[in-house]
Amino acid sequence: MSAKRYSTVLQRRFSFEPVRLIGRVVGALLLLGIAIPAQPLPPVRQGAQILLNGQMVSESWSQWQDDSGLRIGISDRALLSTFGIQLLSANTATQQPIQWFTQPNLQPSALSTRIMSSLRYLDVTDLAAQNGWRMQVADSVLKITPSVVKVSAIRHSQPDWGDRIVIELDRSTPWQTDATNQDVVLTLNAQTTPDILQQIKTISGTYVQSVSVEPSPNQTRVRLSLVNSIQPRIWSLANPDRIVVDVRPDSLIERNVLWAPGLRWRQQTVAIGSNRVPATWLELDPRQPGLSLKPIVPNLSSMMGIAPLAQTAKQAQAIAAINGGFFNRIRQLPLGAIRLDGRWLSGPILNRGAIAWDDLGNFAFNRLTLQETLTTSTGQRLPITHLNSGYIQAGVARYTPDWGTVYIPLSDNELIISVQNNGVVSQQPLAKAGIAGVPIPTNGYLLVLRSNQSSAAALSPGTSLQLESSTEPAEIRRYPYILGAGPLLIQNAQIVVNPKIEGFSNAFATEAAPRSAIAQTNAGQILLVTAYTKLNGSALTLTEMAQLLQQIGAVNALNLDGGSSTTLYLGGQVVDRPPNSAARVHSGIGIFLR
Repeated sequence: MSAKRYSTVLQRRFSFEPVRLIGRVVGALLLLGIAIPAQPLPPVRQGAQILLNGQMVSESWSQWQDDSGLRIGISDRALLSTFGIQLLSANTATQQPIQWFTQPNLQPSALSTRIMSSLRYLDVTDLAAQNGWRMQVADSVLKITPSVVKVSAIRHSQPDWGDRIVIELDRSTPWQTDATNQDVVLTLNAQTTPDILQQIKTISGTYVQSVSVEPSPNQTRVRLSLVNSIQPRIWSLANPDRIVVDVRPDSLIERNVLWAPGLRWRQQTVAIGSNRVPATWLELDPRQPGLSLKPIVPNLSSMMGIAPLAQTAKQAQAIAAINGGFFNRIRQLPLGAIRLDGRWLSGPILNRGAIAWDDLGNFAFNRLTLQETLTTSTGQRLPITHLNSGYIQAGVARYTPDWGTVYIPLSDNELIISVQNNGVVSQQPLAKAGIAGVPIPTNGYLLVLRSNQSSAAALSPGTSLQLESSTEPAEIRRYPYILGAGPLLIQNAQIVVNPKIEGFSNAFATEAAPRSAIAQTNAGQILLVTAYTKLNGSALTLTEMAQLLQQIGAVNALNLDGGSSTTLYLGGQVVDRPPNSAARVHSGIGIFLR
């Protein structure tokens, strides 16, 4: 069926009175000489489920009307994970070149793009027609039935760099991958024959331990058992139609995709000395109209709680995000600075590195200290050790409504002092941690005295208090957004890694681990970067991460929480690791499209 005829079929199948009404109104306005803004019409219908060849998957799609009729778009997350479509480098945000059963030496196909509700949709209407897919919308479900496809052969070869598995098909078909432990499962919307099962019995190689085929009426699952948890590169080619699985340490697919105006998705293997490191990052122009950057947390009503970064980003309606600062995984409380819209959700600790910014594209990278002091009506001055923090230290800590509605004791034998309208209201001793929460006054705050309660006499009920607050460096206080982590990696183009002066342990300073970082280039671009291991399989030290960031143009950089927390999110998907392998985190830095 031709693309034009398929578009006509779609129009007949999905006709809606609201679309006709909008067209009539627009036509009438044009006749009256009233200008119409050049904006796309809202979607006719959207959904979050796709029935692909009888299998239901939770993926987003949208349907809209344009000059050529009704169009159907599928999120790029779904096209990558559920259809096997690879995104190629793109320098325009409105057209996305793709690799899907095509020849690399030919001009790649390109799908038009549209961003709605923090997701990017690619128009697959013509692609579906060209490949014989039948598409039908029923309520919130998009039903796609591809043509019947057969697996004709499975071949294995061993180039110098590893293993190659080639799955030959009699025509193109959607396919999905799923990584579990050391197995990678490739699910094809295709049928197989008994002779194929004989072909794969003896397959084993450098990184491939075994290959098995699990046939079913409408699908074929090819299970690859791999060594060293290597993630293969899987792609498709034409003439003949085939899926290629390359199992090699340097399997990263290099990308430079202009995902939205002012936002690029980059993937590249970066050389640092004699090592090479696969890295994934987002490159943001903070002065691009419509784009903004803010800290995100799972629950703004309470600082207690952790969640997968993808869940927090979706809840905040961020189009992209990276994991943020440190936290206590058991208590699920922050251990560092989080400032949102000028409010300290959590205060800084231990003079650790932080990034501060505003809505005008101004940024500061530095080590940060918050200094608060209470002056009583009798002239006594009491230093505050920490503000809204899960970090426990002897002295006086302060908790405001930005921490939540209730404070739950973090250590034994705390003395809780309630302050309302700048005056002490009550004192309450609590013997045990984790029990008997105390309400935080909406018109004041709580003071928590730990270990040293000698200050209690100066804070008797009826005492008036005056609060002074400042930051070091002083200029950071003017920024409405701050996120702390550490250590500071690069400042003014120089590597300044010094974990000790930021209160990190020697073990933390010397360990190698997956890394997350936020950085700034000399041109003012902001980079959200993740890297896991070098090609030799070893993880990165803090200094190696700083060197990597320098190689991609950073002149200022801050290390974020790493290890299992390391996560980069874009357009509804985790783009740097298998989604089910990402740990829950307390905070992140989100990119928003206004």
